[in-house]
Amino acid sequence: MLARLKQMLIKEFIQVFRDGRTRWVLFGPPLIQMMIFGYAATFEIKHVAIAILDLDHSQESRDLVSRFGASPYFALRPALENRQELADKVERGETTLAMQIPPGFAQKLQSGETASAQLIVDGTNSNTALIAAGYANQVALAFAGDYQRERMQARAPFLMEIAPSVELDQRPWYNTDLRSRWFFVPGIIGNIAMLVAVILTAFAIVREREIGTLEQIMVTPIRPVEFILGKTVPFFLIGLFDLALLTTVGILWFRIPLRGSFLVLLLGTVLYLLCMLGVGLFISTVSATQQQAMVTSFFFTMPAIMFSGFSFPISTMPHWLQYLTYLSPLRYFLVVLRGVFLKGVGLNLLWPQMAGMAILGTFMLTISVFRFHKALD
Repeated sequence: MLARLKQMLIKEFIQVFRDGRTRWVLFGPPLIQMMIFGYAATFEIKHVAIAILDLDHSQESRDLVSRFGASPYFALRPALENRQELADKVERGETTLAMQIPPGFAQKLQSGETASAQLIVDGTNSNTALIAAGYANQVALAFAGDYQRERMQARAPFLMEIAPSVELDQRPWYNTDLRSRWFFVPGIIGNIAMLVAVILTAFAIVREREIGTLEQIMVTPIRPVEFILGKTVPFFLIGLFDLALLTTVGILWFRIPLRGSFLVLLLGTVLYLLCMLGVGLFISTVSATQQQAMVTSFFFTMPAIMFSGFSFPISTMPHWLQYLTYLSPLRYFLVVLRGVFLKGVGLNLLWPQMAGMAILGTFMLTISVFRFHKALD
């Protein structure tokens, strides 16, 4: 058995690496995707376009406008002249936010009244709109707080010493600079590894069936289990190498800290790849051509990414839909990746995720092997 399996593995590695284009596909696209997505995937919203119509033309209104211009989160557009121009800018998508400061703004502030300004938000992209509106609210609150302190200092400086105040002292853990890239890069590693393992495993077997060499292999003394191992083990090793390569890029290039145990990360990677190999093998049993395998793989990979918590928190999904996320191996692997990279936790906290991947991997491999045996018979 070992001799036949050895020959099968040698055949697969020769077939994979003899073609220069195949070698490039195995290692080039994952690196390119890692670099592109590592910079593109981010929750940070900066340089949001904002246009301001100042109808007050006072020192206070100019101070408020200058604060938006000095903020790194906003890109201040040229001053507007009238309300119609403000509406046109928003309708054409030239600005995400538009603010109108009404006449009498400074007068109300000086008399101690509440001075209001209108903020118009383009809600086409609700996520950007909510974050940008939050940034604008912070700028306005900072302006109001500074103005109130200056007014009190000028009129009753003795009250400044006894006036109570509340200050919230933030202390972020694990990601002290709140860099969204530290959150996304481990997730990108898991996504790319899933695509590589699933698609390559499914295509390798379907290709044999499509060109007619599968029947030729099966008339040889090789057994079905040896054939399955010979087809999956090479891509397991390739997936393991790709994950190691992407992890190295994440650590050295994107400066993602690896605070946990490398052995824990390796264990999670092995269990995750076994799940993906089982899925790829299952796809190969329901596909007759490479085109069918490609389409079928999308039916798995896209929901797996959506239900993994990669970009959307699982807690925000409908309650009944959250149960489906337990069927996605990527959900468990992302917890392992982010836990090992950022928090430095070990098996004492990650064992539920490891157990989940082990159960899913065993189930998928068992079902796939039985279906593959049936297809060969």
